[in-house]
Amino acid sequence: MRVITGRTQVVGVMGYPVEHSLSPAMHNAAFEALNMDWIYVPLLTPPENVQEAIAGLRAMNFRGANITVPLKELIPPLMDDLSEVARQIGAVNTVCRLADGSLYGTSTDGVGFLRSLEAERIPLDANLEVVVLGTGGSARAVANALIQLGARVTVVSRHRDRAAQMLWELGAEAHALQYNDPAVVQAMHRARVLVNTTPLGLYPHVEEMPPIPLEGLHPDMLVYDLIYNPPVSRLLREAQKRGCAILNGVKMLVYQGAESFQLWTGQYPPVDAMEQAVRKALGMEFAGQVV
Repeated sequence: MRVITGRTQVVGVMGYPVEHSLSPAMHNAAFEALNMDWIYVPLLTPPENVQEAIAGLRAMNFRGANITVPLKELIPPLMDDLSEVARQIGAVNTVCRLADGSLYGTSTDGVGFLRSLEAERIPLDANLEVVVLGTGGSARAVANALIQLGARVTVVSRHRDRAAQMLWELGAEAHALQYNDPAVVQAMHRARVLVNTTPLGLYPHVEEMPPIPLEGLHPDMLVYDLIYNPPVSRLLREAQKRGCAILNGVKMLVYQGAESFQLWTGQYPPVDAMEQAVRKALGMEFAGQVV
């Protein structure tokens, strides 16, 4: 059993709810693997208390924190400084205490997403075509990372205006469509990757899925659902039936967490140990498989 002392460095995850978070298991596995005197704890934070919570991080000398839903968009005004990517997407998922005691906010979601694609040997270049489903915080991070890469991006939402507004705010020249637009099928046929950033299909609503035209799925496509509970969502099941490669959100969770870990500690963590901890927590056997 690990011994916590007054010298133990503390980080955590702020969200509401936060009981379901796999980040404590993931980060603590990395600290243990590296024999570091650090601990990662869940920090239940109702949105109306977020200002006091950030003040608490300052007062109690936390080394940093991850930020999860529904707080990511509430954090930027509370930081002393922001990274360029946090300014671009208007959201923070990682808070770091700097040497002078100031708080710096950034987002590792986008780079975590790209690293997860690299792990699947998806070529990251301007020839990459991607359909992104959704317009929430994860969609902003994913779309921004792809756009900065030079990839061709189509964002699909229930409301085209919302997708167009998001792309305008990102300063992007990309296509915005709504689900019932016939052009969605053509966009899917061209796409190498389709990414679901919506919560449709998340436990316990496991039979839900985004209302995409299933005829747009094709065997040359990777269907990537950022959901990881259940490990194989209904969307992934439908994609698998049609010969698509599939990927759930475990690898993005791990890689965005690894980037946060490095920002706090100055060390890049053992991602295999982190992924194994996540899969164990989900009841999944770790064997390097896609899902």
